[in-house]
Amino acid sequence: MTGYRDHEEQKTMVPLATSLVKFTHCEKDIYSSFVPQKCPICGGNPVSSWDVEQAPITIPCPFSNAHSEKCCFVLKPTQGRFIGEYDGFSDLHVGITSSKGIVHHYNESGIHKDSTGWEQCVSVPLVPPDQYALIHQWDSYLEEISSAGKWLSYRYDEQNHNCYTFALTFINSLLHLQGMKTFSKDEFTEKFVLPRTRRASKYITLCHQVTKNAFYITDQFRNSILG
Repeated sequence: MTGYRDHEEQKTMVPLATSLVKFTHCEKDIYSSFVPQKCPICGGNPVSSWDVEQAPITIPCPFSNAHSEKCCFVLKPTQGRFIGEYDGFSDLHVGITSSKGIVHHYNESGIHKDSTGWEQCVSVPLVPPDQYALIHQWDSYLEEISSAGKWLSYRYDEQNHNCYTFALTFINSLLHLQGMKTFSKDEFTEKFVLPRTRRASKYITLCHQVTKNAFYITDQFRNSILG
């Protein structure tokens, strides 16, 4: 893994802001981890006097607990967590959740089924909530794919037969059973993963700026963080 701060620097770091709000004033969009009583730009106008359009809103966190997410593709850093630890360059690891939030994933030691350890993930729902038949059979399909010999540890290859191979094989197997178009890795990544990871990256950047400066101020309606 590369790009992580050394141990001594990590010990002295201020805890990263993880809960964010946005409000508007002085024709600026202002982000923070708390709602101030006055505008940090002009020092006037307490919160209670702001117009509805200027009122603070909570910024939704792009991360979820995979163990509370059923029938999803999930992604997290191979080491550590996204907020406060991920540097934007280190390896990521993916898996598939069961209907009970157990994460099935594949690495150099074979298939794993985790009930903990995936509490901060980017999640891609794979099944509409009204597809009861598929949800009902999901775990049996997942167990069947997970038990296949192709996922033995000695078959693992970091570039060509890895965690993403396992997850996409499962997804495409279900699509094939339903007579639907399957995805290449690039297609699935572009359509479902990248939009979520880009938003996550912007959120992490915003957390760092707010932690460092208490406020992050941008031109109003530029929408560079939320877009």
